[in-house]
Amino acid sequence: MITTATLEDVSALEKLINSAYRGETSKQGWTTEANLLEGKRITEDELSKTIQNKENTILKFAENNRIMGCVLLVKKENQLYLGMLTVSPELQNSGIGKKLLQEAEIYALTLGLPKIIMTVISIREELIAWYKRHGYADTGVREPFPLNDTDAIIGKQPLEFIVMEKII
Repeated sequence: MITTATLEDVSALEKLINSAYRGETSKQGWTTEANLLEGKRITEDELSKTIQNKENTILKFAENNRIMGCVLLVKKENQLYLGMLTVSPELQNSGIGKKLLQEAEIYALTLGLPKIIMTVISIREELIAWYKRHGYADTGVREPFPLNDTDAIIGKQPLEFIVMEKII
């Protein structure tokens, strides 16, 4: 079931997001950034602030009181920004990510927003291909990759974001 995350979910969300993006557990799934970056993807404090911001919504996918996936949605002018799409590493390829994407589209339509945008690290070709299969297109726009205090780049390749969008 997909519902809106609350402050009570922060601890579980922090564990889920960090386990899917960074560290050894993330390598069980195909969406890991562990070969690119070290450090935490997000902290509980950052998540709390994100949830408290009225422009943001985090949708969570949960069964049996276990959060197995989530996505951050941010209303930005006439579009919805989609970020931090996360599925527990051992459940990737089970359809949870697709369900969260579909729910994001419904959410955008309820807000009257005709477009969803996102940023993806440019060298994550498999992930970019997955988004393209779900109707997202590369806009040609590139943005610098911001490093936070806990990030450390592992590879020698410079990181940048590509901006992708889907008109709904």
